[in-house]
Amino acid sequence: MMADEFLVPGEDATGDRLTEPHNAPSSGADLDVGPEDRDRVALYGLLASGLQGPVGQDWLDVVSGLSGGAGDLADAIAVLARAAAEADPQKLARDYHDLFIGVGRGELVPYGSYYLTGFLNEKPLALLRQDMRRLGMERDPEVKEPEDHIAALCQMMAGLIEGEFGDGSATAPSRFFRAHLATWAPYFFKDLAATDSGAVYPALGRLGQVFIELEDHADALFAERRGAV
Repeated sequence: MMADEFLVPGEDATGDRLTEPHNAPSSGADLDVGPEDRDRVALYGLLASGLQGPVGQDWLDVVSGLSGGAGDLADAIAVLARAAAEADPQKLARDYHDLFIGVGRGELVPYGSYYLTGFLNEKPLALLRQDMRRLGMERDPEVKEPEDHIAALCQMMAGLIEGEFGDGSATAPSRFFRAHLATWAPYFFKDLAATDSGAVYPALGRLGQVFIELEDHADALFAERRGAV
């Protein structure tokens, strides 16, 4: 899969970001990001932009043209592209509200603390904030949601891989993934894939399932190789 085949709307498509650099310990701007990592950044960006708020027609237009990858990943991308091509933004806005906001609470609660403890704003969020400070990240002051929202964590992973956050080391994204995504994101994406709210959000859930599983396997292999050195 070529990175330029998998461009997705980021902050331009949504108008804001959930996280931003803040007093980063090292710029990381000169990090050499290879094609495979650019694809990973694009996939994290796609998940983040699709889940941080109701998407618009611009997002749907871009996503409907996506292709690439192999095996289960290619299948998940193709299903999402077809769903986006047929989606109505107004219906998607209602789906988003029902899934994540609701009256009192949505069908799903897309926060790490909730998935890990059953409550919001618990210890997993405090540990995340510690790592965010260490890596030079902070919540955008315009965003009110806690930082352990799935979309924010996907944004952080993309920034770590690109070297926008942290010290640009190869181990920083791995440690962050293990601590803050691998522990609960597979369960969230499985739940999202099982919803019956239209076609786009279940397709996003399936893509998240496949991608996080690939990330988990790749990270385990990376750790094994690192330990053998």
